[in-house]
Amino acid sequence: MSISPSHTSNRKRLPLVLGAACSVGALLALSSPTASAVAPLSATANYDCGSWGSGVAKLTAADSGTSKTIKITSSDIKMPAGTSADPNSITTTLKLTKVSGGVTSQVQFSAKANPGMTGGNPITLGPLKLTSGTLAAGDSTNSVVLATPPSTTNWSLQIVASSPTSATVPCVATGTQSAPFVW
Repeated sequence: MSISPSHTSNRKRLPLVLGAACSVGALLALSSPTASAVAPLSATANYDCGSWGSGVAKLTAADSGTSKTIKITSSDIKMPAGTSADPNSITTTLKLTKVSGGVTSQVQFSAKANPGMTGGNPITLGPLKLTSGTLAAGDSTNSVVLATPPSTTNWSLQIVASSPTSATVPCVATGTQSAPFVW
């Protein structure tokens, strides 16, 4: 039995092709951002939003490695009867207290992101992106607790609806989160 030259050359090519594919895969893995952990993934906090109601809001955090976001949902805080919001017509800004290496500051998450909503419906806002400040691994964030009532200068969460209903709704966190987020 003899081995033809074409079989021999195919055997030599396979390791080279396989080696090149593995090298490209390793390079892509090193250059691609990886998801970072944030714990816990969700927490609750109480907010007073004046005419939109008050009560528990669920904050859901995510960290993709390149983007840090928080989504807000609440069945206690609702659009007032007779109002509505088109998709992506509400600009929401959330202030959080940040603790990094014993130093306290603030960060903000903001976005114009929401599903369509009508009066009486629970709110769903976001995901809101980190737009002010920075967060590094190990930093923690928590609600900015303020005295009531909320106002245009006294807010922890601000909801600005633009279409078809126009409204600026300041909210204050009345207590810290059920657990701080650790990024």
